[in-house]
Amino acid sequence: MRMNVAIKTPAPRTAEGGPAARITDEQRLRRLSATCMLWEDNFYIDGKTVAGTIAELVGKVSPEFAAAVAYEARTKQHLRHLPLLIVREMARLKSHKHLVGLLLPDIIQRADEITEFLAIYWKDKRQPLSAQVKQGLAAAFHKFDEYQLAKYNRDGAVKLRDALFLCHAKPKDKEQEALWKRLVDGKLATPDTWEVQLSGGADKRLTFETLMNGNMLGGLAWLRNLRGMHEAGVTAAAILAYADKVNVSRVLPFRFLAAARHAPMFEPAIEKAMFRSFEGRAKFEGKTVVLIDVSGSMKDPVSGKSEISRLDAACGVAIVLRELCDDVHVFIFSNGVRQIPARRGFALRDAVGRAGGGTELGAAVRAMNGYGYDRLVVITDEQSADRVPDPVGTKGYMLNVAANRNGVGYGKWMHIDGWSEACMDYIRQLEDAGER
Repeated sequence: MRMNVAIKTPAPRTAEGGPAARITDEQRLRRLSATCMLWEDNFYIDGKTVAGTIAELVGKVSPEFAAAVAYEARTKQHLRHLPLLIVREMARLKSHKHLVGLLLPDIIQRADEITEFLAIYWKDKRQPLSAQVKQGLAAAFHKFDEYQLAKYNRDGAVKLRDALFLCHAKPKDKEQEALWKRLVDGKLATPDTWEVQLSGGADKRLTFETLMNGNMLGGLAWLRNLRGMHEAGVTAAAILAYADKVNVSRVLPFRFLAAARHAPMFEPAIEKAMFRSFEGRAKFEGKTVVLIDVSGSMKDPVSGKSEISRLDAACGVAIVLRELCDDVHVFIFSNGVRQIPARRGFALRDAVGRAGGGTELGAAVRAMNGYGYDRLVVITDEQSADRVPDPVGTKGYMLNVAANRNGVGYGKWMHIDGWSEACMDYIRQLEDAGER
């Protein structure tokens, strides 16, 4: 009988069975943070596992790295619950908790995120608030005026007044002291929001028109309510006029695609607003090849409760790249690879088409390496069935729109997670710094 036989750890594989790379705890935390909706299932991984894995990974990385991921998730990816979960886990760790008091007020950008944090903090069990948590929540309270407190002062398991008592916040002056007393007494002034106006039984057409005339409807609210405005009788002329001035600077690319799907009658106006969100941004020089995954798994939603598919997210990113690159060439792949016209806007979405088939990413990359480029951007869920070679040169970017455990975008690849315009900002920063 042989003893002391070395046990070989099985080589990592993608969900499709292809060779994968082992990734570091830092890489995995960033990936999960950028691409997952907490407690929601997606194609390859269930949401509860995602939340548990993120919580576990926070303790495996440095406190500075965990804080940076949380901050980036809130300020660049515009995620809300994920950064709160990261901060909760940091608060539980002796090695990480010293950053919580400073990080929380930066992460909390809406008043209701105070109570959402407490709900996440107590999700597993009710426990006292640490000194760092109290410090962070107290600092967050100082950020909000009466309008902001009233707008998000909602009934729930935890109310804003409860949070105020729990964190022992001290008002900075008599005016704030009076404001917080009105919060505690339930006497805050009713906020004049479009949600309040519509829920109050007012005429919807008139309400929408008033909101637009007063520039009170933000970009995302405008996109989400286009169909409702049309059905309420708002004139097309009014909707189209607002498209020229609505602030869409913080709207993620795929949101425009989703709006066009729900309100196709306004697709030209939506596209026009989308193009306006790209104005003033510097162009990437050289020949850029964009390789889009259209395999079967890309048609699945980015989360269990979302109507947005991975392909929608990929198309949104591709549309941004089309606008920001001087010389762009677009290809799609599944079991094979083919070039499509590098059209602008929604025409590019239409050219991409539907998802289906396998994921032979390796063969597609080999074809692109033979095609030649200055920059290769692959938009995929990384679940390749075959081995993926390195890119030619140094400017190879593997942009992941999923959160799979094992992926392929490593080695000479620069791995990027997510589907917002922040991905392009990151590429630009790398290239401007001479790192790529």
